[in-house]
This record gives sequence, C-alpha cells and structure tokens, in this order.
Amino acid sequence: MNSIVIQQPGDAKVLKLQQLDVPQPVAHEVLIRVRAAGVNRPDVLMRQGKYAGSGDVSGQVPGLEIAGMVEQCGSEVTRWHPGNAVCALLPAGGYAEYVVADARHCLPIPAGLSMVEAAALPETVFTVWHNVFQRGALQPGETLLVHGGSSGIGTTAIQLATALGSRVAITAGDAAKCAACRELGAEWAINYKTEDFEEVLNTEGVDVVLDMVGGDYIGKNLRLLKDDGRLVFVNAMQGGKGEFNALDVMRRRLSITGSTLRPRSANFKAALAAEVEKHVWPLIEAGVFRPVIYKTFALADAAAAHELMESSAHIGKIVLEVGS
Repeated sequence: MNSIVIQQPGDAKVLKLQQLDVPQPVAHEVLIRVRAAGVNRPDVLMRQGKYAGSGDVSGQVPGLEIAGMVEQCGSEVTRWHPGNAVCALLPAGGYAEYVVADARHCLPIPAGLSMVEAAALPETVFTVWHNVFQRGALQPGETLLVHGGSSGIGTTAIQLATALGSRVAITAGDAAKCAACRELGAEWAINYKTEDFEEVLNTEGVDVVLDMVGGDYIGKNLRLLKDDGRLVFVNAMQGGKGEFNALDVMRRRLSITGSTLRPRSANFKAALAAEVEKHVWPLIEAGVFRPVIYKTFALADAAAAHELMESSAHIGKIVLEVGS
C-alpha cells in the first residue's frame, strides 16, 4: 500500500511516499481503507520528533485522524461490519491507503458530510470537547477566549461553543482570519499583530481560555480570567514558561490545566469517543457545526500539506485525499 513515511526527524522533505504491507487487525480492531486523512499540528511535531510520546519517529507513518470504509473486523468487534463508512482517531498511521484502528475509536460518518469533511473531525473534535467542555467546563452564557481562532482547533471551538450557548472571543493573525472567525460566530475577533487582546477584553473578562501559544500569553490569560476562571493549554508554541502571580490564582480561585491526546489510554479515548458521539454528532447532523476545509492535497503531496500547516496561512483544516 502507498504510505507516507518519516525518513528521519526533520523538515517536511523527510516525508516520503513508500510501499508498506497492509496491516492486519487484531481482535479489537478494524481495518479501514482510507479515503481521507486530516493534517494536524501534532503531525508536524511528530515529524520533527517533538510530539509527546512520539519516541524515535524514523520509519513511522504520521496521521491521527482518517475517514474511510471498514474492510475487515477483528473477532471481538460487534458494532462495525465491512462496508461501514467511519471516521477514526488514531495514535499514528493515517497517511496511508489502509490503517487499523481500535473499533471503539471509530464513529459513523455524520449524515451529509463528505469523506474529506469527516476526516477533519476526530483529532480536532476530541481535543476541543475534552479541553473546552470537560477540562474547561465551559457553560452556556460564559465567555471562551480561543487563541489561534482560525486553526482547525479554533474553528471547531468557535462553532461548538456558540452552538451550546457561550460567547466567543478569538485571536488571529490577519483581517481575513478574523473575518472568517466572526462568520463562524466569534463575537470578538482580535488581530494580535495590531491589537493587544488583554486590553481589548480587559473590561469584559473571560471564563475559559483555550491556549495553544503559551509564553507571554500565560500571564495575560490569567489576568483576563474572571473569578473561578479556567486556563486550558493544548500547545505552547511560544514556549512553556511564563510568569504569573500565584497569590492571584489563589485569591480568584483560578484553575490551570491542559492535555495532549495521543498519550492517553485506549480506554480514555473510547470513553471520549462515546461522549463526542452523544454530544457533538447531533450538532453536526443538525447543521449547526461543520468542519471548515481550507485545502486538500493528494497523499503524495503530504510534504506540501505540512509546509502549508507550518506557514499558518490556512483557515480551518488541511486534508489529504488518499483514495476514491
């Protein structure tokens, strides 16, 4: 089968098309013929050898989310059957024509969505649901601040938060990205290159911050939080260290948390999949949330897809089209 393999840690050019054997599912897995694979920031970090739990990445196939058709089922699998259309969360391996997945980490493709759209769901939606609504405990009527609002994570967080009754503020790097986020439901869209988000939101304050930036943003995020506010990290692209006043955290009962999805246990991901199917899939099928697709690439052009991801020029998701 055609696969994209990391030759060694490095830039996008280390991604090479290579022939590998089709994997075989064990008892609790399904074999999926991949139609589309989402491209995510953790894929870039994995390629660089920097993602949590990635270890030695030489010879590995990246790809944390896919959509396709079930080809074969392990002996313990009861929900899925050959011919079922599914999307799936993976620990790796999605940039290939076939992949095996834990059957519990697969979900049906929501009615009305294409394979490309469905491939943009698992990693992003699982991450947002866990961090914004479980760890961040965002409630209707509260205000969410999302840094990187035009990213796949950001566009998902905006739509889900507004659909569930919260107000949303975002930061993004240019006017076009800010405008796109407003169209998705953001009430405040702040160009961080021309405005200071802390100054803009200081009077309003926020209840939850979803941060993928870190660095200098850490202190600003905490100062913006209302009493009992929650700061949730999903990345720290400007560094993991920042200064803040611990006494202020105590006085205002602030919470600081965060997570990475890939290292979590299979049982945790199975429980999260069930929560996502229960709470998010109905929103998709009702038409109030839909993944934003910026551009698709052929599987062989995965390096170009990674270069686009690293440029941060995109709005929404980048997806590889793998097969017809």
